[in-house]
Amino acid sequence: MIPALSPNAQWVLFSTLILGAASGIVGCLAYWKRHSLLSDALSHAALPGVVVGFILAGAKSVPLMIAGAAASALLGAWLVVGIRDHSRVKEDTAMGIVLSVFFGLGIMLLTIVNRLPGGNQAGLDSFIFGQAASMVRKDVYAMAGLALTVLIVTILFFKEWKLWLFDPLFARGLGLPGRLMDAAYLAVVVLVIVIGIQAVGVILMAALFIIPAVSARYWTHSFGAMIALSALFGGAAGATGTLVSTMGEGWPTGPFIVIAAAVLFLVSLAFGGRKGVLVGALQLYIRKRRMRRRSAPGAF
Repeated sequence: MIPALSPNAQWVLFSTLILGAASGIVGCLAYWKRHSLLSDALSHAALPGVVVGFILAGAKSVPLMIAGAAASALLGAWLVVGIRDHSRVKEDTAMGIVLSVFFGLGIMLLTIVNRLPGGNQAGLDSFIFGQAASMVRKDVYAMAGLALTVLIVTILFFKEWKLWLFDPLFARGLGLPGRLMDAAYLAVVVLVIVIGIQAVGVILMAALFIIPAVSARYWTHSFGAMIALSALFGGAAGATGTLVSTMGEGWPTGPFIVIAAAVLFLVSLAFGGRKGVLVGALQLYIRKRRMRRRSAPGAF
């Protein structure tokens, strides 16, 4: 039985619901852009910025640490694009390089800070795996505002996103600026990452990008319907994981959100109306039975 939620837990529930929906929408863009690894690379790349923000502030200042995470993630994105465009290294390899180097740098800086006086009480480790319970109302307001901005930008420019993803040559012929769309895409990805790392953590943040979008793909071939379903699945995973984490003392919110998303994926994998394994097997069985009946003697 789910206990009555405290006012702070209600705010956390609202923020993770909004975060999951925003992650699901942006995850659809990453899915069709074939950039599923990009979210993982940039979320790991945000860790050094968090630690540098703490060092510059001299204390735990969430706004400055989030700003540092955004700057670090944008630097990681710029490096991925630069390595891809100015070398023979492929894009997925460049993402892997940025992911490992930035995360290693973040862990090194985190170790140094934790050895400083009072550094181990700063709670910086929570940015690795997330700690939604530590958020206060001000943090939730900021997260909700940024997440709603992502939702509005995606909805308002839905046609442009669709053209840019599925027919970039035609979009260029219509005068749609490709560089501007690339910049807007990276901006919304980074924005969702930096608002989610406090709740889910840099390691698990990529799961909120990938799993809802892949789950939605099993139910529809429509891009618009996929975005709506992915937002629904992401929001449901965020809310469910938060609710489950309130049932135990000290249960982490981020891992339960990812587990809830994984359950939705397994359901979609099995029962998805378009590509579900069990549904596909049942449809194949029905077609075979019909063919046998038609080919049986006396069927006509």
